[in-house]
Amino acid sequence: MSQSLLSALRAPAREAPESGIVEIVNAARGRGDLIPLWVGEGDLPTPRFICEAAETALKDGETFYTYQRGLPELRQALADYHARVYERPFDAERFFITGSGMQSIQIAVQMIAGSGDEVLVPTPSWPNIAAAVGISGGTAVSVPMSFGNMGWELDIDRLAAAVTPRTRAIFLNSPSNPTGWVADHSTLAAILSLARKHGLWIISDEVYGRFYYGEGGRAPAFHDIAEDGDRILYVNTFSKNWAMTGWRIGWISAPAELGQVIENMVQYSTSGVAAFMQRAAIAALSPQGDAFLVEQIARASAGRRIVRDAISRLPGARFAEPEGAFYLFFGLQDHPDSRELAMALVRETGLGLAPGSAFGPAGEGFLRLCYARREDHLIEGTRRLAEWLSH
Repeated sequence: MSQSLLSALRAPAREAPESGIVEIVNAARGRGDLIPLWVGEGDLPTPRFICEAAETALKDGETFYTYQRGLPELRQALADYHARVYERPFDAERFFITGSGMQSIQIAVQMIAGSGDEVLVPTPSWPNIAAAVGISGGTAVSVPMSFGNMGWELDIDRLAAAVTPRTRAIFLNSPSNPTGWVADHSTLAAILSLARKHGLWIISDEVYGRFYYGEGGRAPAFHDIAEDGDRILYVNTFSKNWAMTGWRIGWISAPAELGQVIENMVQYSTSGVAAFMQRAAIAALSPQGDAFLVEQIARASAGRRIVRDAISRLPGARFAEPEGAFYLFFGLQDHPDSRELAMALVRETGLGLAPGSAFGPAGEGFLRLCYARREDHLIEGTRRLAEWLSH
């Protein structure tokens, strides 16, 4: 595209950053010996019972426009799912179906932040969060977390100091991509108190909420402490729990009084999610889906153990054992440039890892490894890394 055409575009679109993860992926296309541990997905296909639900819906002719807020049956299934997970009742009217977790984030941001507004984002963080704020015309303000002997820590005083008259929201991803950090209830309470004090929204990304290695089968959540009237938008997706990354279907949980606004946002973006995809999502929320999710979490836990043990043996390795999600975020002594290191590894060994620089300046010096993968790939990938470092 010529420079004159580029300059004619809106700045937020023109300046949207390239993905530092996709750059590494593109550099490895065509390799037959690739060990792909870079992207945020497991390697299991969608379970057959979920696919069959979509197939049945297609055969039944569910190929027309449908409810903008989502099928009533799916919204009720989400309410029932949350009731099981959080052990209290949920109203189906607070759930809205979107065309992916990413669209949930975009809608949430667009509802509350625009030109001149700021959204606070603890970092390192998934880069799409800041990009969504930027595309809306706002500014994502990085609040760096600290890394030390206690692992990754969020300094609430630092978060509070970042609040300005332009601040509209705090975005929190817990469990965290890429660090595996999990906000405990005291941290969540402090963030909620800060938001209440300044009249801020919270966008709570709980996509990895079930991938938690502590007690209770799920991570601590704002659902545990929030009250009616709190300004919280929960964004989530079917992608991770039920191996549905390619389906592109997610949801927003929000106060019911925001329903018409969210419906309008869906209408003017995608005009709803395909009914047959929603039938698949209903199946995912069934008891069969619960059983599959238990398997997924057990598999990720085993993967975590494999890579933790392997990386801990590398000279100069540093990391905090992830409390949640399914990534090991680690640094290597004498390799401070994570992009250069990731490119060298994929070029010379076929091992694909995501550079920490893709997750903001606070991630520089680290690499992200996805361990929700098959055991032999994890073993071979970490072996290649160790061999490369020894040369």
